[in-house]
Amino acid sequence: MPHQTSTQTPSAFPRRTGRLDALLAEAGRALQVLGGSAHAARPNPARRLAAQPALTPAQQRHSAGLMRVNHVGEVCAQALYRGQALFCDDAATHQMLHRAAAEEVDHLVWCRERLAELQSRPSLLNPLWYAGSFALGVAAGRAGVGANLGFMAETEAQVEQHLESHLKALAPADERSRRIVEQMRADEIEHRRSAERQGARRLPLPVRLGMRAMAKVMTTTAYRI
Repeated sequence: MPHQTSTQTPSAFPRRTGRLDALLAEAGRALQVLGGSAHAARPNPARRLAAQPALTPAQQRHSAGLMRVNHVGEVCAQALYRGQALFCDDAATHQMLHRAAAEEVDHLVWCRERLAELQSRPSLLNPLWYAGSFALGVAAGRAGVGANLGFMAETEAQVEQHLESHLKALAPADERSRRIVEQMRADEIEHRRSAERQGARRLPLPVRLGMRAMAKVMTTTAYRI
């Protein structure tokens, strides 16, 4: 009787992913953001500008400080929204957060490109900002859909004001930075409005004030470090 060999067929059931897989994916994403390997989906708004007047050394340093602050803000936005989405079980909110995070990648890349043009660098404290923002996002995500969306709306409202102040502070000759900040501001306004349409709940005053205080510490530090 001939010898028969048995063969094993692969399982018909795909491997299910869990929280650990999601956390590992987020760790990989953090390395991309912090390592500067993320890529923008949209072209840089300043790409088609004609040659601009040279900035004075003082104007260049000031623009670099402002764009470093904006870059830190985008690092925080990545961490915040992805942390919020991690434990969010509402499909529509989860999708909105990931869509907003994807647009924030564009901002992140544009700010980094402008920093290079200004012969400067991102903040040395970016890993700290990322970790803190991710933890804050996880806390918001576990607070319920209304609070999660409210946190997004309040964050974007404060960012709008912050970017508006930068548009006033940038030197008139720095049109390249201005174009980037203007597009960022337009996107942040749409993110806020999307959260409000989806049912964002207004956060208590102490929470809003705490967010402003934390943002002040971050922006003041990131301007120089």
